[in-house]
Amino acid sequence: MKKQIRVLVAKPGLDGHDRGALIISQALRDYGMEVIYTGLRQTPAQIVAAAVQEDVDAIGLSCLSGAHNELFPDIIQLLKEQKAEDIIVIGGGVIPAEDIPFLESEGIQKIFTPGTPTIETAKFIERAVYERDGISLDQPFAVNQIDHIGIAVKSIDEALSFYKDTLNLTFEGVEEVVSQKVKVAFFNTGNCRLELLEPMSEESAVASFIEKRGEGIHHIALGVEDINSRIKQLQEKDVRMIDTKARTGAEGADVAFLHPKAAHGVLYELCEKQTRG
Repeated sequence: MKKQIRVLVAKPGLDGHDRGALIISQALRDYGMEVIYTGLRQTPAQIVAAAVQEDVDAIGLSCLSGAHNELFPDIIQLLKEQKAEDIIVIGGGVIPAEDIPFLESEGIQKIFTPGTPTIETAKFIERAVYERDGISLDQPFAVNQIDHIGIAVKSIDEALSFYKDTLNLTFEGVEEVVSQKVKVAFFNTGNCRLELLEPMSEESAVASFIEKRGEGIHHIALGVEDINSRIKQLQEKDVRMIDTKARTGAEGADVAFLHPKAAHGVLYELCEKQTRG
């Protein structure tokens, strides 16, 4: 790491359980950060005073008592009064999903819910501090758009009339992708495309899909840039991949599939379209 990041981990209010805070503190230390833990039952004023005195880059708040909607904003306000609002504040603990937008609107940069891998917390703090200080980091994982939705059909010829004449979508043509044993028909919807996928062989993954589930939505393709870097980022988050490096898909695009078990049953495709002259 280019910068030694200092983080203050605090337990505001009357909450008497700090196992989670201690786990996070150790995880941040293992990541290379310097961590100051203030202990249990700290007031917002004590937390802010310690953060300013220790000259920390970030504050990690842990709350299990249910008082987060009062305590967290109080800390943000006190930081402003101390002219220390550049200190990044994140939170975690037992915090209902419906409270997260309010806390973020009050200045908490991120709420980490139970089950979040500790490495994600460390990386978020690192990225937030580096961005605040104008230090360059690798490009974060980002999706440009939904590139297309793949729909498995037994026969493009039989399905063509519905999409072309009934839905009145713009038909752009058909391509055979021999490497994937599918024939693909392209339809332009304006915002993204629909791609009808017809298996060319019983060995095709699309043929297996139709046999198990019938015709229907096969996958959602997410448009990305620098696809192999995006694959690496997902692997670093322990996301299971079908493709560990990009391969060639329809229209010469570079593609890679996430395993549906990693995405709650949805088959996602990363898709990087080649620049055309």
